[in-house]
Formats: sequence, structure tokens, C-alpha cells
Amino acid sequence: VAKIGRLSTKGSVLLLCDIQEKFRPTIFQFTNIVSNAARLLQACRILSIPQILTEQYPKGLGPTVPELGAEGLKPHTKTSFSMLTESVESALKSLGDPQQVILCGIEAQACIACTTYDLVERGMEVHIVADAVSSRSQTDRLFALSRLKQSGAFLTTTEGVLLQLVQDAKHPNFKEVPVHLSIPGAAAHHKPATDS
Repeated sequence: VAKIGRLSTKGSVLLLCDIQEKFRPTIFQFTNIVSNAARLLQACRILSIPQILTEQYPKGLGPTVPELGAEGLKPHTKTSFSMLTESVESALKSLGDPQQVILCGIEAQACIACTTYDLVERGMEVHIVADAVSSRSQTDRLFALSRLKQSGAFLTTTEGVLLQLVQDAKHPNFKEVPVHLSIPGAAAHHKPATDS
């Protein structure tokens, strides 16, 4: 049976790849990428989906940006382009080897690509959140996403992931999950989560 890519809160993990300070001035749509990754992180916390954060050579590229809201997550530092370092592998094992990965971060043609190849080779289902992934150039970003789709990854959006994970407006955590609904009358039932 072909995988259709239906996400579930059970057996999923969120991978946050190298969303660091030095990328701020050079990455296409950086602010939006971080904002969408932050929504995914917030939703995964609410829905008890584990999260793993990496930093690429933080001595040179700086720490994870504060607006991601990743305090409390211990970064796995790396120099390889793949996120699947020994420490990340061991974290995945301790989570019971989740089979679905929600992947976002920087850069599409480098660390996102290498991570995806490694995960797909292991038979894992990879969901790349296109509006939470970027590169310095839009050309690299678009071709990387197209190439990763050819390799068997599912391309999705932040909103698509959030709605798939909650499945139903009656979900007990629906009102807390940062979904931006545009369905007429939905606002009466859903107020986006606010910082309090």
C-alpha cells in the first residue's frame, strides 16, 4: 500500500534545523520562516509531539533565534549537513523511533536536503513544511523542495500540518493550537492562541 502521508500525533517528531542568528540577514523570508516554525513548535508542545533542535556550528553561526521560542530545548550541535548526528539518533531511539518526521528550518538545499535523504533511506516518512523552510536564494529553495519531493518527501505547509494533527474542530486542544482559519463563521469557534 502506498503511503499517503497522513500525519498523526502518535509516532511523530518535529525536527527544527539550524534556525540561527547569523542566517537572519541572508535567508529568504527569514521572519516568516521563523514565525511558522514557532507555530509548529507551539502546536507540538500542546499536542505532546516531541521536538528535536539542532544548531550548525554555533560558534560561527550563533545561537538559535529567541523568537522561535525554543527555550527548554537543548540544541544538538553539529558540523554535518544532516541532522542525524549520533546525539540526534540516540534522542530518536529514546523516543521509540518515531516513523513520521515534521521537518523545518534552514537551508533547504543543504541541511534540510541531507537530513531528508537520510530519513527517507531509513524508511521514515518525511513531511517538509515548505513555508517553514528556506535558503539564501529562492532558486535554491524552490529547486531543493522539488528535488526532495522526487526523493519521496511530502511537501506541506504549517497550516496543513496543524489541521492534520488536530483533525477536528472538536479536538480538546483545538483552541490552543495556533491555526489561522479562514472559514466563514470559524472565528466564533476558534480564537488563535495569544501570548499571556
